[in-house]
Amino acid sequence: MEIKLKQPSFKSSEIVALPQRMDHHNHGYNQVVIGLSGQTEFDIEGYGNLVCSGQGCLVTADSEHAFSGIGKNEILVLNVPVDQVQPSYSLERMERLFDQSSYFHLDSQAQNLIQVLTAEMTAHPDDLLLSRACTDTLLCVLQRHFKPLNDERQSCRLNMDIIDQYILQHLTRKISVTQLAGLVFLGESQFHHLFKEQTGVTPHQYVLKKNVLRWQNSSLKSLSLAWLKWRKVRVLQVRVVLLRHFPAFTVCLLPATERSTASIH
Repeated sequence: MEIKLKQPSFKSSEIVALPQRMDHHNHGYNQVVIGLSGQTEFDIEGYGNLVCSGQGCLVTADSEHAFSGIGKNEILVLNVPVDQVQPSYSLERMERLFDQSSYFHLDSQAQNLIQVLTAEMTAHPDDLLLSRACTDTLLCVLQRHFKPLNDERQSCRLNMDIIDQYILQHLTRKISVTQLAGLVFLGESQFHHLFKEQTGVTPHQYVLKKNVLRWQNSSLKSLSLAWLKWRKVRVLQVRVVLLRHFPAFTVCLLPATERSTASIH
């Protein structure tokens, strides 16, 4: 699905769901994407990340970007033509906002505002004036309420404690790269690259190794329990034989609690 509007009367804001098939394009206008529900994956000029509820990304005009949905999802898209700056917009503010493509978090106040606006848009999907008003409102307040994510293109180390804990809790189930990437808020391709760079193996190989270690530990534990059970049985068998052939000697070796019982026999 292209989030690309060719008609002059295009909606300046709209709510869409992205398909799971990865698609890519570029367009001659700026774009703000805000996650409403579920998860989507974006890759803007080689910089990939997940966009979840309360998160978003800025796509500058003519930037090559790819996108796909992960299961059921909804995003809010604001389309801002570079040559149609509205009087209510400050040109300097817009240039600063779209200085470069980036990802961001929204604070709770902005999320509450978006929830109210998108509820109106859902109730009146064909209202172009409402669509324009929502874009105007959000562009006026967006810079005050979002926190840019650190540019992880420079350097990034994954939190392996979080990843290991998740793997150990879900070893009996199939674990996907998408699930692991979501733990650290990264896109699948970026996560795969960083993971292999940091650990020396792919995520699949790492999970497989964890499974093998779990099986080995489980097998050793089973063998230990089996050996202890066998040892206990053998000790009891030896006691029976000694008690039968050397009763006086054996009774002396038994614990005090068992001596009286053994003496009766």
